[in-house]
Amino acid sequence: MLSVGLAGKPNAGKSTFFKAATLAEVEIANYPFTTIDANHGVSYVRVPCPCRELATSCGRCRDGTRYVPVELIDVAGLVPDAHLGKGLGNEFLDSLRVAEAVIHVLDASGSADAEGNPVGVGNHDPMTDVEFLKREIGMWLFGILNRNWERLMRRVRAEGVKIEPLITEQLAGAGVADHHVRWALATMKSDPTKWGDDDMKRFAGLLRDASKPMIIAANKVDVAPPEFVARLKALDEIVVPTSAAAEVALRMADKTGAIKYRPGDPDFEMVKDLSGPQKAGLEKIRGILKATGGTGVQECLDRAVFELLEYIPVFPVEDEGKWTDRNGVVLPDAYLMKKGSTTKDLAYRIHTDIGDSFLFALDGRSKRRLGEKHELKAGDVIKIVSTK
Repeated sequence: MLSVGLAGKPNAGKSTFFKAATLAEVEIANYPFTTIDANHGVSYVRVPCPCRELATSCGRCRDGTRYVPVELIDVAGLVPDAHLGKGLGNEFLDSLRVAEAVIHVLDASGSADAEGNPVGVGNHDPMTDVEFLKREIGMWLFGILNRNWERLMRRVRAEGVKIEPLITEQLAGAGVADHHVRWALATMKSDPTKWGDDDMKRFAGLLRDASKPMIIAANKVDVAPPEFVARLKALDEIVVPTSAAAEVALRMADKTGAIKYRPGDPDFEMVKDLSGPQKAGLEKIRGILKATGGTGVQECLDRAVFELLEYIPVFPVEDEGKWTDRNGVVLPDAYLMKKGSTTKDLAYRIHTDIGDSFLFALDGRSKRRLGEKHELKAGDVIKIVSTK
């Protein structure tokens, strides 16, 4: 299961976002460092379910929408200079090691200062919070690199050892892969053995961009001054106006049967007769949805996985005619595969033995036979044929 990290300064609404996305029970409070240890939960990304093309329902989607699980990591609040041990320090940056992408939950209302202390709506400029998280992650990577840099460079100069695997090994625990290192080195266009601190910091920043791509959740948009939101949306970044608190309320109301709501929908349907205050509260949330097109929580997750990380959903089956497994379950699984993956990659994803004994694949729609190098498309229904 791929992992997405939630990070940002304290009191920006990360724990509320985490609860909204996972319905996990977490402590939520209006003071810094409510979260001490990273919370891990299961959230979902939203994709169209192919079962709507059949005369039956798969029973695994909601009205044609399938929710595919991803791991969500709620990292304790980071403050400026966390990489130097300030606040709760590097141990929480370490929690981001397995995250393939990061959602930066930012307080768009400006109601907390740089360290997360409440100061009242509009009294802190959220633009000042945009860059600090990038800097902290970059400096964290720089610190890991810097520990053994001179020793590694001596080996490169004296033994002619290739530098790429040395750096990859050094940063493997931080989630940096070989292709990230190669891209960053190519972008630098200079001799690493001659780098100073500034060069290494720039290199660390490139590694951060490659290995921890980031999306901004401009949270608390329901109470944020409009000019703050407008300035954030004008950034050359992916910025999603978000109300995690509204999403929690809608998810809980849907869970109790009071309303019908699918995460990511721009509206909801009243199901039960509610009291005056309850109905008024939901209508207020409806106003937020109309103004922003949704709560933004699901959009952040979807764009992190499908836009930043370029995954696609693929549906493996054992019966290409009925789109079922051996037990007759319709479209039993949905796998998230990297864009550019092949049918043989899917075979290995299902099981190593299936990949090793791969013969060919069948397209569930056209019934066409596909070779091992056939590139998968989003929404493909695929049967793998093997000798196992």
